[in-house]
Amino acid sequence: MAKQKIKVAVLFGGKSAEHEVSLQSAKNVIDALDKKRYEIVPIGIDKAGKWLLSSASNYLLNSDNPKLVRLNKSNKEVSLVVQSSGMLTDTRRRTSYGKIDVVFPVLHGPYGEDGSIQGLLKLAGVPFVGAGVLGSAIGMDKDVMKRLLNEAGIPVAQFIVLHSNERYSFKKITDSLGLPLFIKPANLGSSVGVYKVRNEKEFKSAVRNAFQYDSKILIEETIVGREIECSVLGNEKPIASLPGEVIPKHDFYSYEAKYIDENGAALEIPARLDKKTIAKIRVAAIAAFKTLNCEGMARVDFFLKKNGMVLVNEINTIPGFTAISMYPKLWEVSGISYSDLLDRLIQLAIERFAREQKLKSSL
Repeated sequence: MAKQKIKVAVLFGGKSAEHEVSLQSAKNVIDALDKKRYEIVPIGIDKAGKWLLSSASNYLLNSDNPKLVRLNKSNKEVSLVVQSSGMLTDTRRRTSYGKIDVVFPVLHGPYGEDGSIQGLLKLAGVPFVGAGVLGSAIGMDKDVMKRLLNEAGIPVAQFIVLHSNERYSFKKITDSLGLPLFIKPANLGSSVGVYKVRNEKEFKSAVRNAFQYDSKILIEETIVGREIECSVLGNEKPIASLPGEVIPKHDFYSYEAKYIDENGAALEIPARLDKKTIAKIRVAAIAAFKTLNCEGMARVDFFLKKNGMVLVNEINTIPGFTAISMYPKLWEVSGISYSDLLDRLIQLAIERFAREQKLKSSL
């Protein structure tokens, strides 16, 4: 008797400004999943937040063009209902599409990477890939993330947090952090809304623009150093990949450099580093992963200063899975193929769910 396939729902798209990045990531994940082991259920979330059930053959339009890629609309609007053990339902038509065995969220930014979807999946009673509610929320909020890293003795760049209702003094900020500065929304990724500023005019414009994406922004000192990234995989006993280096050809590693312009950055995979530095980065990546309560997967981004000091820039709990994304590429050079990586992530999700089911929920 043939072994039954694992039914994997790939969630992608979403209401975030990183919607298009998610579409590219989902395409790569769906293409790489072993069709002999998995029954793939693509669920695209449109920019209004509707969940649309698609087939593996027509879920994207313009899939080969990052500038034009978009979700192919479907008339099957579905949802996962609380305490349904993963039952996929069209509540309008009162139709069921069967149970999902595991969900693979390939959602970047708010509503996908911030704990929102993780809370829903937990209430629905279905295993899911990646960090849980707390780890996701911490990893999304750069302010909370950096304060926890500081508390754990893991170095980060100096920063100031500004809320939308607060007044600020350009002079006080620059006296503390110097120039140039980086300004970024606290709860967004993929370098969306990130600005490098060199004077007060640029500063005011960047603050105004960053507040369009979030009610809280970070103002960070500029760190002169190499940009190093390291992938982490696992639950209780995570492992770290070989590190890679990003060499931006733009002014910094912008959204365009990451996802649109194939020549926007050079990726050195693995990075040209001595053994001592490689070991230091891998240890720091696992320490950050554990400190921030992550599970399953994460990519930890570092600055490596000339004096050898390693600072954590940020952690991404749902890293990119596009054709030029660091997370899977670093595992490939570390001995884990793209397909095997997806297998491991799905297995980690199932193992964690089984472990959590054994916990007592009442006296």
